[in-house]
Amino acid sequence: MNRLFSFFTPQIKKTNFILNKNSNINNIKVEFINNFKNYNNNNNNNNLNKTLIFDNIICININNSYRFHSTTNSTFNNNNNNKNNNSNNINNNKKYMKPYIGAIDQGTSSTRFILFDKNGDIVLSHQILLTQHHPHPGWVEHDGNEILESVNKCIEVVMKEYYEKNFGTKEDIKAIGITNQRETTIVWDRKTSKPLNHAIVWCDTRTKDLVNYFNNKANKLIDENHLKSNYTIDGAESSFKEDNGSDNNNNNNNGQQSPSQIKLESKNYLREKCGLPLSSYFSGLKLKWLFDNCEPVREAYRRGDCLMGTIDSWLIWNLTSGKCHMTDVTNASRTMLMNLKTLSWDKELCDFLEVPIDILPEIHSSSEIYGSINMNMTTPHQLHPLHGIPIAGVLGDQQAAMVGQMCFEKGQAKNTYGTGCFLLYNTGNDIVHSRNGLLTTVCYQLGRDSPPVYALEGGVAVAGSGVRWLIDNMGIAKSSQEIEDLATSVQDTGGMYFVPAFSGLFAPYWRDDARGVMVGLTHHTNRCHIARSVLESTCLQTYEVLDAMQKDSGNKLVELRVDGGMAKNNLLLQIQSDLLGLPVVKPTSLETTCFGAAFAAGIATGVWKETMQFKIGGKFTPQLDEHHKTQKLKEWKKAISKSLDWIDSKN
Repeated sequence: MNRLFSFFTPQIKKTNFILNKNSNINNIKVEFINNFKNYNNNNNNNNLNKTLIFDNIICININNSYRFHSTTNSTFNNNNNNKNNNSNNINNNKKYMKPYIGAIDQGTSSTRFILFDKNGDIVLSHQILLTQHHPHPGWVEHDGNEILESVNKCIEVVMKEYYEKNFGTKEDIKAIGITNQRETTIVWDRKTSKPLNHAIVWCDTRTKDLVNYFNNKANKLIDENHLKSNYTIDGAESSFKEDNGSDNNNNNNNGQQSPSQIKLESKNYLREKCGLPLSSYFSGLKLKWLFDNCEPVREAYRRGDCLMGTIDSWLIWNLTSGKCHMTDVTNASRTMLMNLKTLSWDKELCDFLEVPIDILPEIHSSSEIYGSINMNMTTPHQLHPLHGIPIAGVLGDQQAAMVGQMCFEKGQAKNTYGTGCFLLYNTGNDIVHSRNGLLTTVCYQLGRDSPPVYALEGGVAVAGSGVRWLIDNMGIAKSSQEIEDLATSVQDTGGMYFVPAFSGLFAPYWRDDARGVMVGLTHHTNRCHIARSVLESTCLQTYEVLDAMQKDSGNKLVELRVDGGMAKNNLLLQIQSDLLGLPVVKPTSLETTCFGAAFAAGIATGVWKETMQFKIGGKFTPQLDEHHKTQKLKEWKKAISKSLDWIDSKN
């Protein structure tokens, strides 16, 4: 009979697999800490705590009881000798189905171009890191020319390999899609197509003084119109109040406040139209700053030559040689300048933020033909490798991940585990204004005649960056894999909690005065408990955002779909499932953002229909009983309360 084994060793992921009774473990390599030598099972009786390695299988012999571990997630069967698990070799021999769709993924730290086949499988890809410019504390900039060059270089490398390996002709590539870092703002000269300033990146905080300026402006307008006493907004954020570690959202109506209970706050003055609070995060304030502080921008505007856009617009403009100044509804919904109902630029919003409406790009759906690539390369008379190929899909990165995860049904949600976490919850055709600190945004619009689909969005500031903090700042481990190994080596955190409020708390608390804390430490606490508490903190924060989403929408989540770098961590996903009490599902490929953009382009060009089968790569189901879950959530709330009021508001 076959037996199921699972085992954990340092530096190795824990994985289950099947061991057949006839499996032969003779003459395989054994690892003694730092030494390697051949080992024969029949000639050595001193087998205690030896690690045997066969291909990608780890075998531990403890008192002649063999326990195996696969480093590849594949099923072990020793009759299948010389098995090659090299993914590159597999891809080289794979038969791809034409036609192909390409996708540009222009992110904060890098640029990629990926070519997908009709089955959604990755054919080829190339990635280039992007330079981060920090001219002042809190400022983050990108060079628009470098972004464009990185896009073209990625395409050039992929297409060179495409032809070398005889994957097909250029005509077999039917379209490309674009997905991009959202909110990042760039202005350029209409005639020269040259940037007038470095792009201001989404996480740049230079506009915090403008946030105060517009809050004061909103307060004056509220007072002038007597709104403060008789006007409310459905969706204004309620504040977190410390009360034995619980928040004031639990007072009535299952955690919701009726519109009559919520007074209009200055930060929510524009929320009913654009779905967003006044924040340095969004493009409108970045554009205002550029006009206030950059003479080249003002001069170009006086000449009638100034154009503005998010990164998708910048790429479309250049790839079409200035023929198309366009963006899609998802990127436009992150500017604070688009009306969520009309899906058009709103003059009242532009006037309030004191930016011109006539320099903004045309707003289109996420899936339609924008134009064809018609850009010359740096070499004279050299055509672009994708010359003539249509740009047919555009989505902001988080919305692209929703499409790539096939979250097309109302009530579906995804979480991208990266440096931070970005959670989106599909609310269908309904615009749902949050009462629990979430953002309202456009999720996608797949075709100009299709109705828009909206979403609630919440962000967790510290996720993967918490792991990096343990590695780089605390020296607890040397890699993220080692963090996972340390966390797996203990059953729980030993009663300790880590609140990673390094620069305050995001949704659903929105407390700038919070700072990071570790609580519940005892003599028993060691670095393994700390490593596990960091992973748990990501899952606990995710739980709270998803709980707020369910309260706002009135719908219960069935499962959570996940992607991003941290989604490779199986322990993290199991903890997440335990806390949510729901299945957590990851796809076979974690490149969902790129595929979402490709899918939108494929719909517009008839390569795909409006949905595809979601390919499950892993599913995690709840293992934690309700009592322990409730206790853990209660203790987390208590830990949150200890992180508040660390920063004096006067400072």
